[in-house]
Amino acid sequence: MAQSVVGRTLFPWPRDRRGRQDRTTRRIVFAIVGLVAWSVIAWGAARLLIVNEPLAQADAIAVLSGAAAYKERTRYAAQLFKGGYGQRIIVTNDNYQGGWSQAEERNPYYYELEVAELRRAGISEEKIVVMLEPVGGTSDEAVLFRRYAEREGLHSILVVTSAYHSRRALWTLRKVFEGSNIVIGLEPAPTGFQAPSPIAWWLHLRGWKTVPVEYVKIVYYWLVF
Repeated sequence: MAQSVVGRTLFPWPRDRRGRQDRTTRRIVFAIVGLVAWSVIAWGAARLLIVNEPLAQADAIAVLSGAAAYKERTRYAAQLFKGGYGQRIIVTNDNYQGGWSQAEERNPYYYELEVAELRRAGISEEKIVVMLEPVGGTSDEAVLFRRYAEREGLHSILVVTSAYHSRRALWTLRKVFEGSNIVIGLEPAPTGFQAPSPIAWWLHLRGWKTVPVEYVKIVYYWLVF
């Protein structure tokens, strides 16, 4: 009787421990595989949003408004301008104001901050065109660009925007400029400065505010426009 009790109480215990270890190992493996799979899916979702339509040269470079993303867009536009890709830079007014400026004792508008950023990058004021008519989104900006191009006799415009906004922006520009003789190009600003890189966007709060939201906006634009 004693031997049977010992057999029931002592020998199953190592087997239970091995079972718990096996379950823990499986969970770790599943977690690693899940993390790798999610990383690939997240990277693919971000990369799918990034497109470009290059132009060797354009009559003008137009910067889409982007509030918090204005620095990456204007700096890249200045870089393209200096590279000879355009003869002037167009800035729009999204009617939003930035943070408090001690120097000016007011909240400057983002288009003013964009102009200041372009000036710091070495772009002379006479090469900067500010379109003061308030815009409510990418489609409004595209309409203004077309009106300006037709009025000024421009044949081509190279548009600069943020990387994850590029697919929706290019689709909208093509819709608005359809039927015109104006050639539209688009260059996304490089990631890593303000916008997180495609491989790591999901590790940043800004990435969650950008990539998933952009897909919602794309669906909305397809339904409305």
